[in-house]
Amino acid sequence: MIRPPAVAGQFYPGAPRELDHAVRRLTRDLPEKINAKGIVVPHAGYIYSGAVAGDVFSSVVIPGRHIIFCPNHTGLGAQAAIMSRGAWRMPWGDVPIDEDLAGRLLAASLLLSEDRTAHGREHSLEVQLPFLRRFRESFLFVPVALGHLSISDCRSLGESVAQVLRDDPAPALLIASTDMTHYETDATARKNDRKAISRILELDPEGLYRTVRSERITMCGVIPTVVVLYAALSLGATEARLIRYATSGDVSGDRNQVVGYAGLAIL
Repeated sequence: MIRPPAVAGQFYPGAPRELDHAVRRLTRDLPEKINAKGIVVPHAGYIYSGAVAGDVFSSVVIPGRHIIFCPNHTGLGAQAAIMSRGAWRMPWGDVPIDEDLAGRLLAASLLLSEDRTAHGREHSLEVQLPFLRRFRESFLFVPVALGHLSISDCRSLGESVAQVLRDDPAPALLIASTDMTHYETDATARKNDRKAISRILELDPEGLYRTVRSERITMCGVIPTVVVLYAALSLGATEARLIRYATSGDVSGDRNQVVGYAGLAIL
């Protein structure tokens, strides 16, 4: 039940020492941390989106348990695919799945299906794990890959997740993995992404879902973000903060075709 790394040496360094150095360069040890219910973080190669992701992970308290929702870029497997057993192998060792929490999530939501296929080649969840390890050497997580869900399904899943977490003595952090606009000019990406980010800041999951679709914003992880917003609201979230925004053009200098990256905390 070991899931091998899919993008080590591509999206992030594949050697443990190099990976540790890279993540440390992208993060900071801040004296005060935000107690967040959820975060929204990008998932491109570290050279492009790592600084945004690093600022988010540096800014929030990192607990020992996490539910990570990512988009299903490959299209393989179930539309709401969870792995409930085993571990994910990373350059430094194996990261165990929180089997107890995963089992309770499966029991609470009819939408979730046990499915390793959706996770085998998916990069967008894997790239978050080194950032978690930067601030907590050992931790548990539950991986969930999401495809095309309706708004009612997103709400149902988010509220089911909240129901499971509500009475837990050790709250899990909800993580939505997403990049923003893809392959537009820098000016267009920033304009479109402001529309989506404003819906997140307003804690408006339905508004985010409908805005992304009506404005044709190529935000790949809109479904994970909507689910996390619904779950966080059910857990009492009252505020969202934009921690950092950037585009790939800030690194490459190419403003003609960029990808946008937003990092937010939901409190």
